[in-house]
Amino acid sequence: MLSLLKNAFKVKDIRSRIFFTIGILFVFRLGTHITVPGVDVNRLLSISDLPFLNMLDLVSGSAMQRFSIFSMGVSPYITASIIVQLMQMDIVPKFVEWSKQGEVGRKKLNQATRYITLVLGFLQSMALVTGFQFWTQFEFLPNPNVSTYVTIGIILTTGTMFVTWLGEQITEKGIGNGVSMIIFAGIISRLPVDVKELIEDYFINIDSADLWKSVIFMIVLVLAILAIVTFVTYFQQAERKIPIQYTKRVAGAPTSSYLPLKVNAAGVIPVIFASSLITLPNSVLQAFGSFKGEAWFEIVTTLFDYNTVPGAILYTTLIVGFTFFYAFVQVNPEKLAENLQKQGSYIPSVRPGKGTEEYVSKLLMRLSTVGALFLGLVALLPIIAQMLWNLPQSIGLGGTSLLIVIGVALETAKQLEGLMLKRKYTGFIN
Repeated sequence: MLSLLKNAFKVKDIRSRIFFTIGILFVFRLGTHITVPGVDVNRLLSISDLPFLNMLDLVSGSAMQRFSIFSMGVSPYITASIIVQLMQMDIVPKFVEWSKQGEVGRKKLNQATRYITLVLGFLQSMALVTGFQFWTQFEFLPNPNVSTYVTIGIILTTGTMFVTWLGEQITEKGIGNGVSMIIFAGIISRLPVDVKELIEDYFINIDSADLWKSVIFMIVLVLAILAIVTFVTYFQQAERKIPIQYTKRVAGAPTSSYLPLKVNAAGVIPVIFASSLITLPNSVLQAFGSFKGEAWFEIVTTLFDYNTVPGAILYTTLIVGFTFFYAFVQVNPEKLAENLQKQGSYIPSVRPGKGTEEYVSKLLMRLSTVGALFLGLVALLPIIAQMLWNLPQSIGLGGTSLLIVIGVALETAKQLEGLMLKRKYTGFIN
C-alpha cells in the first residue's frame, strides 16, 4: 500500500486526484463541526435512550453528536439508491427501460435518485427535529414553532444534498467511490475519540487490582482487531476463476482466459445499506415520541435497536439480504451471458446464452451465501460481545466500522492500481 501511494504521487494526474479527494474530505469534515443555528446541542448530548444515534453517528462521521448541518450524512442518498435499484427489477417499467439505455439511462437514474434523496432527506430531518424536541422535554429548540421546524429541516436537507454532491465530485474527479469515501472519512475521524473512551473506561479512575484485567482486555482487543483485519482483507480479495474459451482466435491473442468472480461480489455496500436502512425507521419513530410506553412503539423501537437481540438479528438479516441483492446487481448474469456471446467466448461444458446465465446465477448464489455469512458474522460478533460483557458502544459497531474501512481501502487501492496500469499502457502506445 505504501509503495503504491509512493508511486501514485509521482504521477501528476493521479497526484491531483488524490489532493482533490483530500480537499473534498476536508470540506466534509469542516461541515460536520458547523452546528445548525438555533438548537441546544447540550440537550441532545444528554439523551441516552436513543439507540439509533450511535449508528447514525457512525454513518454521518460524528456529525449527529453536534447536530451539524451534515447530521444525516449520505444516509438518505443510500436509501434512495436502494429504492431506485429495486425499481429497476421489473417493478417500474420506466426505470427498467432507463437501466438498458447505457450512459444516458444512467444519468436519468442518477437524477431520479437525487430527487428521491431530496424528499427522503426532508422527511427524515423533520422527523429527527420533532423527535429530539420531544425526547429532550421540549428544550432542544428554544423557540419551537412550525417555521423553526421547517427551517431546520431545509438546512439539514441542504446539508445532505451538499454531501451527496461532494461524493459525486470525488467519484468523478477524485479517487474511489465518493459515497464510500465520505463514510470512510467519518469512521476514521472517530478513532481518536473511541480510543480515548476506551482508555478512560479501562485505565483511568480504576482500582489497581483491576488494572491487570484492563491490560488483558486491551491485549485481547488488539489481537482481535488484527485477526479481523487479516481475515477481512483475505476474504475481500478471494475470488473464483471461471475458465473462458474463445471461438475466434486473433493473432497474438490467447485462446483461453478466465472470468474472476469475487466470493464477496457485493463488497461492503450491503453493510452500508443495512446501517443506513436500520437508522431510517428509528429516526422517523422519533416524531411519534408521544407514544412512548405503548406496546407497538416499544416493539418497533426494540426491533430497530442493534443493541437488542431482535435488532441484532434484523441488522444481520439486512446485511445478508443486501449481499445477495447487490451481488446480482454488480454481476448481472443475464448481461454477462449476453456479453460473452457477443465476444465469441463461452464457458467450457456450458451452453452459451441461457445456459451460461443459469450457470453463473447458481455459482453467484453459492458464492454470495459464503459472502453473506462472512459479512453477517463480522458485523454480529462485536455486537454479541458488547451485549454479553457490557462493553462500550464503540465495540459493538467495531465490526461494521472495520468492514467499511477495509473494504473502501481495498477498492481505492485497486482503482489506484488501475490508473497506474492505464498510464503505462497509454505511454507504451504513445
